[in-house]
Amino acid sequence: MDIGIIGSGQIGGVLARRFRALGHRVAIANSRGPHSLTDFADEVGAAAATVREAVIGRDLVVVTIPMVSVAALPRDIFAGAGDAVVVDTCNYFPQQRDGRIGGIENGEHIAESVWVSQQIGRPVVKAFNTIGARFLMHDGAPRGDLSRIALPVAGDWLRDKTAVMGLTDDLGFDPVDAGSLAESWRQQPASPCFVANLSFDRIGAALCAATPDRPPHLAGTPQSPGDWDDPR
Repeated sequence: MDIGIIGSGQIGGVLARRFRALGHRVAIANSRGPHSLTDFADEVGAAAATVREAVIGRDLVVVTIPMVSVAALPRDIFAGAGDAVVVDTCNYFPQQRDGRIGGIENGEHIAESVWVSQQIGRPVVKAFNTIGARFLMHDGAPRGDLSRIALPVAGDWLRDKTAVMGLTDDLGFDPVDAGSLAESWRQQPASPCFVANLSFDRIGAALCAATPDRPPHLAGTPQSPGDWDDPR
C-alpha cells in the first residue's frame, strides 16, 4: 500500500516507522517542509514530502496533526487524492493546545472527526486516536493473543473502514467497528476507551458507556488555549 502521512509528531512518526516495517511505501510531511524530515525519512526508509505530495497518488492518507492545524490545511489539499482512504487520528484539546473551535462546540456538539471531514471536504475514518505513541510502537501482539489491545475504528464507508481495520490488525491490535463517523465521539478524549488500552472483550462496554457530552476540562474558554502545564 502507498501511504501518505500528514504530521510528523509522535503518532505520525510511529505510524511511518511501523508501516514501513510492514513493507508499505510511506511519504511523510509536516508544516515545516521536507528538509526537516530528511534524517527521519532516511532512518525509516520513508520519503520526505510536502503536504501535497503526501496526498497525491496515495492509497491511504493519515492526517495526524493538532486539531487547530486542520483548518490551516490548503482547502484543495485532497483534490488530487482520487479515491484514497483518509484516516483522522486527531484529538481536540482546546484548553491545552487548540483553542476553542466553534464548529465543534457551538451548541452542535458534533463529533470531532465530523468537523475534520467538513474541513477537508472528504469522508474520513477515525482511528489510532485512543492509544499513546509508546504503546502503538511497542505493544502490538499476534492475532489471538489475549493481551492484545483493541482499537476502535469509526467511519461511514465500508471500503474505507475495512482497509483501516486491516491495517490495525497488521499492526498487532484488535480492530473494533465503532460505528459511524457521527458516533465517533465514543472514542474521543475522556471517553471510557480513550488511552485505556482495553482488550477486545472489554472495549464494547466502554464504547457503549460513552456519552457525547464534553466534560468541562475539554471545553474551550475565552482564555483558551493555555498549554499542557497551564490549561485555560
